[in-house]
Amino acid sequence: MVPTSAQSTVLTDVTVYLRGDQAPRWLPGQDVVIRAGMVTAIGADARRAHRDLARTDGSGGYLVPGFVNTHTHLQQAVLRGIGEGLPLLAWLRCVGERTVAATAEQTYLSALAGGLELLRGGVTTVVEHMWPNRSEAVHDAMIRALDEVGIRVILGRGLADRADASRRWGLDPRLMQPLPEVFAHIEDLDARLRGSRISTALAVPNPRCLTPDGMAAAREFAVRGDKTVSIHVLETSTDDEMCRLHAGRGAVDYLDESGFLWDRTLAVHCVDLDAHGRDVFADRRVAVSYNPLSNMRLGSGAAPVLDMLAAGIGVGLGVDGAASNDTQDLLLALRMGSYLQRVTHKRADLLGFDDMLRMATCGAAAALGRADRGPGIGVGDRADLTLFRFDRDFACLPVLDPGATLLTTGSARVVDTVWVDGEPVIRNGHSTRVDAEALVRRLISMR
Repeated sequence: MVPTSAQSTVLTDVTVYLRGDQAPRWLPGQDVVIRAGMVTAIGADARRAHRDLARTDGSGGYLVPGFVNTHTHLQQAVLRGIGEGLPLLAWLRCVGERTVAATAEQTYLSALAGGLELLRGGVTTVVEHMWPNRSEAVHDAMIRALDEVGIRVILGRGLADRADASRRWGLDPRLMQPLPEVFAHIEDLDARLRGSRISTALAVPNPRCLTPDGMAAAREFAVRGDKTVSIHVLETSTDDEMCRLHAGRGAVDYLDESGFLWDRTLAVHCVDLDAHGRDVFADRRVAVSYNPLSNMRLGSGAAPVLDMLAAGIGVGLGVDGAASNDTQDLLLALRMGSYLQRVTHKRADLLGFDDMLRMATCGAAAALGRADRGPGIGVGDRADLTLFRFDRDFACLPVLDPGATLLTTGSARVVDTVWVDGEPVIRNGHSTRVDAEALVRRLISMR
């Protein structure tokens, strides 16, 4: 593992998106003190009381909490554009063949490229949803890459216990592994990763891939280890159709009757989540990962995000894998996530910057085992932060409203510095840990 340590600095004269009692607000001319990886002070002249710390010039910059990408498949970063134009099940079979054939080296390069792209877009935490895989070497390659880039990771280890080569009522048998072996591997990873920026979770492909007994075993393991469970749910109507055909009930009720919906369940997509499903999710305190670009690319539809929020469901933002989105750009997902809801409801006054930043930073906090302190930066926060400089891109100028600018025109070009645990893992738009030019050469040579 790459040695990591919490770091200290004073970011001076920066405009901060400050958390407030009522609502966050932009506050210019602030010093932000980072000590031992935590935000310990924010004030107009806070540097005076911390003369022992190094200075980082924040003048002209805008500071926000680091983004939390609640869903991706980083093995797909080398599959950009694959299956273009195919519907979901056909696309899954196309991607599945590559998943079965993935080597440790391919996984390493893909995760390195995807993780670096996430950081360069202001993401400091990623929920990685790995497909089930018997190979420990593949998992080790994923961990090695993400450890090297320095991002914070909730690593979903894939599992399933129902096989079906068609993937309609089960998983590709070639990726299956007995659940006890999966649980033992996760426990081993927990011991190895203790003290790092990587923690483990469970990743379930969809409700069709676990039997009721499998769900009971997975929940017992997750609850005992205080782990998040990420599961694709109702990305299209297939989940409901297959669950009704084989189990005699819809996907939400199938999961609920097996006890697989609770406050650490992160349900991904939920495009076809109806009013009944929303009531169940709200009652069970299930969170949702909204992945607008993937849903648009695959023609899955627009998730009922406004109805979810109205029901009290926590909604986070995800990019999904680069084989169904083609980038790992959460700033683009931020924009399109808002615009998709606006065009669906034919209203321009929906999901502005404040709403979307909440979604992108703390919308699914409870399911990830985090306290939801609300959007914005405050004293006592972990120093996972992103500094934007809009003068890095003339297309963002002039800045009339920094939130509106970030939502409507922001891109990775304006990301200047990204801190994780107070460590600047991106500085001046470039990784401080990864040789990007060498990575480009290795990616070009891949076949």
